[in-house]
Amino acid sequence: MMSHRPRYRSFLQDSARWNDFPFHSGDIVISTPAKCGTTWMQMICALLIFQKPDLDKPLTKLSPWLDMLMQGKADVFAQLAAQQHRRFIKTHTPLDGLPIHDEVTYICVGRDPRDIAVSMLNHRANMKLEVFAKAMQEVIVKDGIDDPIFPPRPPETFETFEALFWRWMDDPTPATESTSSLLRTLHHFEQALRARDRANTVVLHYSDLKADREAEMRRLAARLDIDVPEAKWPGLVEAASFESMCAHAAELAPNSDQDVWKEPRQFFHSGTGGHWRQFFDDTAQRRYEARVATLVSPEVANWAHYGRRGAAT
Repeated sequence: MMSHRPRYRSFLQDSARWNDFPFHSGDIVISTPAKCGTTWMQMICALLIFQKPDLDKPLTKLSPWLDMLMQGKADVFAQLAAQQHRRFIKTHTPLDGLPIHDEVTYICVGRDPRDIAVSMLNHRANMKLEVFAKAMQEVIVKDGIDDPIFPPRPPETFETFEALFWRWMDDPTPATESTSSLLRTLHHFEQALRARDRANTVVLHYSDLKADREAEMRRLAARLDIDVPEAKWPGLVEAASFESMCAHAAELAPNSDQDVWKEPRQFFHSGTGGHWRQFFDDTAQRRYEARVATLVSPEVANWAHYGRRGAAT
């Protein structure tokens, strides 16, 4: 069965790590494209599982990114094997690249791709690239990786934010070889929507979470078969707010223990959307819609932009 799954691989991650991962019954796999509310969903899962607003460990330690090449494979597996609580594991690998088990729950989260693009560009500007490179080089040696993929050349400094935005939109790199692009993102969404009728797959959307965080958290708790006492809900919902998470950025930002961010609070940026509108006129909108139409069906495109609510009227 493994041979039929595509391998998603880049300088930063390798889905082949999942091939021999020993799952436990009840495991939760959070599968999202980058900058799609991954950390938010990890926090929500942590709140539902531990049922208290303050975590005992950094979120990265509670919910590691299994296929990220910043930590040795054996170390990640050992970290997860030692956990006594219900495990919730991060990945940016689409569902077609993951082992699928009936006793494991898969959570997929969508977001407007235009907001993802803006968030990703801010995210890259906040990275300490030299720290990432050093850690990945150590993993290459430790894991005996004989065919590493090295980071792409950084964009020219004279490129405008708008030019970088459209580079992300037009990037033709195959989904299996990309870290983040419109093509990779929409492919991930398409795989999630294909699986949404499975009993063990939960599909949520960033816009629905923003519109009614409590309702979406309650819906997820029901799907995970987690019973939360009514008195605890207000504190848990508040702890999942953007303001609360930003205030605890040092404990919640991914890999914060490895000092990879110039400013941990900036990892969460503004928590709002629509910043792409600053350079979207009618011509840009037509260009964007034409690009999306070449990649996915109207149904997938509608969900990507509007979630369960559907297109605005």
